Amino acid sequence: MKKNLSATGDQSLLACVNAAAQQLTDAGVAFGHGTTNAFDEAAWLVLWQLGLPLDTHLTDEASESSKENIPNRLVTPEEQAQIATLLEARIQTRKPAAYLTHEAWLQGVAFYVDERAIVPRSLIAEVLVEGSLDYWLGDTTHRVLDLCTGNGSLAIMAAMVYPDVFVQASDISQDALEVARINVDRHGLHGRISLHQGDGLPHNGSHFDLILCNPPYVNAQSMAELPPEFKAEPALALDGNMAGGSDGMDFTRQLIAQVAGSMTEQAILVLEVGHERAHFEAAFPALDVMWLATSAGEDQVLLVTREALLAHAGSAPQ
Repeated sequence: MKKNLSATGDQSLLACVNAAAQQLTDAGVAFGHGTTNAFDEAAWLVLWQLGLPLDTHLTDEASESSKENIPNRLVTPEEQAQIATLLEARIQTRKPAAYLTHEAWLQGVAFYVDERAIVPRSLIAEVLVEGSLDYWLGDTTHRVLDLCTGNGSLAIMAAMVYPDVFVQASDISQDALEVARINVDRHGLHGRISLHQGDGLPHNGSHFDLILCNPPYVNAQSMAELPPEFKAEPALALDGNMAGGSDGMDFTRQLIAQVAGSMTEQAILVLEVGHERAHFEAAFPALDVMWLATSAGEDQVLLVTREALLAHAGSAPQ
């Protein structure tokens, strides 16, 4: 018999979250689109459904100084039924929670999201917010390119962190750009972020001081083994083998070969490769890069200067 939330009487908020977490665990859903475990995912869904802040502190310790302790807030049977419907959708469709709530958070910033773009989770957002790039940037940093922008989250983060820059956000998918437009307008950045459709680097002679890129990089074997939640996202944004390769580096090879021509003299490229560092290093053994520290370690996001890219091009076999 399938376990589910009880709708026979009032239940505390914390009890609802715990029950939902158990239901997600029993169903064997996969995480990785904003949460990493069943409790956090359950809290997200329950709090969202109840219209409570997603940063609500959940604890089983009652507050003696407050007459209304949020974790002990009673959830009515009607509310429990609504939560149960949302959980059932999460389990049966195997869609990421963000596709059900149409909201995702990255570094504390809210973004609209739907099935037209992947759920924003790039680690590049961390290095932007934490100032990891500031050493290589300066007063001359004015033009930023966000390549493979998806829902526009990195372009928006860059514009927020660096208020003097203008960002060009590019993606091959017109559908993704429509989602990006929603987010750019929501954050009031339409005057500083322009959206462009294209496959790869822009071919209009533009040069950029900072290029951000979270490209499709998943290798062929990993693509075949992805959980349903990831297969619910556009494959175009994940599959790094669209040109016939198998190591996930198809887009990245083209980028590394061409990107120096779109960079100003002191520009840098910040590139995410996820769990594909071994494949990246096998593809570019002579390229001098710097791996940046993130919450996922120091092997998923790299920085490379224009100088290093030109040196690599000069040493590559002709």
